[in-house]
Amino acid sequence: MPETSPHVRLRILARRHRRRDGIRRDRQSSVTRAIAKAEELAHQESRDAMTNQVLFIQGGGEGTHDEWDHKILDSLKRELGPDYAIRYPRMPNEADPKYAEWNTTLKRQFAGLDDGAIVVGHSIGGTILIKTLADDPPQLTFGGIFLIAPPFVGDGGWHSDDIELSDLGTKLPEETPLYLYHGSKDQTAPLEHVGLYAKALPHAVVRRLSGRDHQLNNDMSEVAADIRRLGVVRGVPGATGP
Repeated sequence: MPETSPHVRLRILARRHRRRDGIRRDRQSSVTRAIAKAEELAHQESRDAMTNQVLFIQGGGEGTHDEWDHKILDSLKRELGPDYAIRYPRMPNEADPKYAEWNTTLKRQFAGLDDGAIVVGHSIGGTILIKTLADDPPQLTFGGIFLIAPPFVGDGGWHSDDIELSDLGTKLPEETPLYLYHGSKDQTAPLEHVGLYAKALPHAVVRRLSGRDHQLNNDMSEVAADIRRLGVVRGVPGATGP
């Protein structure tokens, strides 16, 4: 084999160095990307740790999730701002809600919440929510319970073979803040129903809103103000929020 000239050997060495430098740069680039990704995840986890959880339960009726209640949900999001993470699950058989089905879905949703989470229920969603909390309470402490125009099903209110509210005051913890909202022009659930809830739940804060309909005219500003006033950081009920 003929001896390789010095000039050729230099070219070979140069190529080897370039290959090694390229491999080194690729490794450094991979490490840099990994560090950046780790920092991004850590930042997200830190942000999530300081984000208040809100579970919003829709009302009943065909098309409610997509055509009606998303409007009051959007209002709530705007009013609360980025410090609150709102979940809005699609409830089963919304056209004809059944307590057993919604109860099962609610318990599955509760399992993904932490102490200090806020729960909001609209219309029949609020009725089923409060019954579930009374009859089948989860193993966590809520930061607050907010019911929007819930029909009262029981003595003095509506009749149902599927749902009946009874002894709510003895079943729900008085230390958990509870708020009720009802519009004076609600043509779906009579305004008198909020009075029945107030009688059953004497520790609740009741807000009768003048001129508002069953959807509160798609204005959740009062609800958001009460949620913010609680100042509940996730997992620390009663603490001051960020």
